[in-house]
Amino acid sequence: MEPEQTIEELIAQLNASSLDDRHAAIRKLAETGEGAVVPLIAALEKADANDARWYLAVALAKTGPAIIQPVIDAMARNPDREFRRYAAAALGELGEPAVEPLIGALATDDRELRGAISLALCRIGKPAVEPLTMRLNDADEILRSCAALTLWQMGEDGLSPMVGEAKRGTEERA
Repeated sequence: MEPEQTIEELIAQLNASSLDDRHAAIRKLAETGEGAVVPLIAALEKADANDARWYLAVALAKTGPAIIQPVIDAMARNPDREFRRYAAAALGELGEPAVEPLIGALATDDRELRGAISLALCRIGKPAVEPLTMRLNDADEILRSCAALTLWQMGEDGLSPMVGEAKRGTEERA
């Protein structure tokens, strides 16, 4: 069998009635690695049920850091909220490796895309706090605002560093 056929069969298996079959498909797709990224993104874009989206997002996340830029690019191309929400969840599961690319992607005029990216950063949590805090004084106003809003959405983890940065800025101006 061709690798694409195998990947397509595994993607179809994510809709199996058996939970064991779905989990086995996720494991095999993760083992496939980069070759599964584009087909998984395409399937996520076409999915029309949240259950299917969830398993596709999990499979994407398990594939690893190779998904980061392709998923960010797909989110920029595809304005569908549900697609972006589940794609952001997949990116959020990657943790620290996704932080800098996600922060860079915040500098867009697409408000809804910024919101989805912010959700991914919130899902990552603490590993994103320091890099976001460093962007509070960025020259790019959109990036600066998005960093502040994302830190605020993180709650206590994000607010403390944000307040500390504000205090430092006040003391420097005094």
